[in-house]
Amino acid sequence: MKIVSIVGKKNTGKTSLTIKVIEELKKRGYNVASIKHSHHSIEMDKENTDTWRHKQAGANLVVGVGSTTFFNSRSEMDLNRILYLIKHMGDFDFVIIEGFKKYNYPKIITSPDVRDEYTIAEIDSFTITPEGVSELADLIEKRGHDIVDTLFANNCGFNNGETIASEIRNGNLSVEDLDKTHSYLSIDGKVVGLNRFVSKYLKESVIGVINTLNLNDFGVEDIGKIELLIPNENTAQNPTDADCSIQINDKGLDINAFTKNIVSNSVKGMVSSIKTEDDVRLIEAEITDIGENLENASIALKTNGHDVELNAFTQGILKETIYAIVSSLKIDEDILKITIKVEER
Repeated sequence: MKIVSIVGKKNTGKTSLTIKVIEELKKRGYNVASIKHSHHSIEMDKENTDTWRHKQAGANLVVGVGSTTFFNSRSEMDLNRILYLIKHMGDFDFVIIEGFKKYNYPKIITSPDVRDEYTIAEIDSFTITPEGVSELADLIEKRGHDIVDTLFANNCGFNNGETIASEIRNGNLSVEDLDKTHSYLSIDGKVVGLNRFVSKYLKESVIGVINTLNLNDFGVEDIGKIELLIPNENTAQNPTDADCSIQINDKGLDINAFTKNIVSNSVKGMVSSIKTEDDVRLIEAEITDIGENLENASIALKTNGHDVELNAFTQGILKETIYAIVSSLKIDEDILKITIKVEER
């Protein structure tokens, strides 16, 4: 998803330019979303309609559904929160924003007095020709980018979203050069950036668990977009201070501290969801006889040196999730056996 904002002083043609850009991108076959920001109250519902009365009664969020759907929230939302929610609502190629000039997205300005470091073009909205609109759309295709905190390059090494965004705006880096983002995360309304390894790891782990469910019972035939909401009443815990080792086919796998931390927390999280011992300080999990069908593989789990009995459903979840963890790493051979050991220091 590529984001660009159109900003300028009042009566400088922001809306007319926004419309022209949207029309041109739609002609090119793109799926486009737009956001309008105003310093004044925007009423999406007429007085004395039923949904207007819902809001007057005190509802903090009113949703109207008919030939179209609209959301009317009592509070102003942060732009990045809106952009994240747009990802849930459809697979959009572009989001064109009118306004929000204080945010750090590529800007097309309609008046010179709003120029800043994020400006990629200055346009006279009243005199721009169709050819000019086409050239502007070309620029938007090249210089637009996703939510700043989700931008990563050079795999796990280059994770400064602001710097990456600046390189894209200046034409030194292309969105196609960035790491592929496999999943997106928001915690308490704030977008959290995930590099290639973590985003792929989360995706593979969640899909692994989902593959153990009887999805046909819920009318799901193919797994497309997955949306997961976790209400968490507990304060987030600090990362587990633990040693972690992984063996693939009885050979030790060299993993860095970052990966150890992720695997340790994930394995402890899986085990904590199973009723085992109260104070688990040592976890040993082993999957053997891995072939083309993971269902036929065997899994053994020990906590504090004691065998843990697992029913078929739990076995399936653990096998799928552990295999997903390992599959997100760089393994150059067929995986036939996995051994993971996590021990708290």
